[in-house]
Amino acid sequence: MEEIAPNVGPHIRAIREQRGLSLRALAERCHLSINAISLIERGENSPTVSSLHLLATALNVKITDFFENPHEQAVVYVKPEQRLATQSNGLLMESLGLGLRNQQLEPFMITIAPDTGADSEAITHPGQEFVHCLEGIVQYQVNKQTYQLEPGDSLLFDATQPHSFRNERDFPARLLLIFQAMEGTHLARQRHLEL
Repeated sequence: MEEIAPNVGPHIRAIREQRGLSLRALAERCHLSINAISLIERGENSPTVSSLHLLATALNVKITDFFENPHEQAVVYVKPEQRLATQSNGLLMESLGLGLRNQQLEPFMITIAPDTGADSEAITHPGQEFVHCLEGIVQYQVNKQTYQLEPGDSLLFDATQPHSFRNERDFPARLLLIFQAMEGTHLARQRHLEL
């Protein structure tokens, strides 16, 4: 699989500076090293999905804010080769649409390498989550109940319930993942997909 690593560093730096935070202050908030944040901001290191979540939580923004075009639109049209994406530790996360005025849905395509997942610790976040399995087989756990998702299977649940997922097979899996944040919050999905 070809790695797609957009330069989200300038967006992260811009948001940090808008918040009036130094690198040191942000590092203390998100528990990443100053050097790691600096490398990400300069585009010299592609952030992991986990790092993006830590940074988003520390900056009190949605993870999608790192990918967004500041010019919001009434219609967003994205061709596959235009998707903004980040990849780390066997997980490829591609945005399927960002920049809509008053956007409340955050659609992603998640490709999970064999024997990979976000299952080290169950995650919770505000809002709702929709998962649709496109390829492969994924074990998705919601509130201690495991669902085996095969192509065509879907889950819709309240994301305040602890949840995690894993591809235990020896072939990749692909999910359509859509988050919906509760109105007025900036915390939805920051902890999601941590590895």
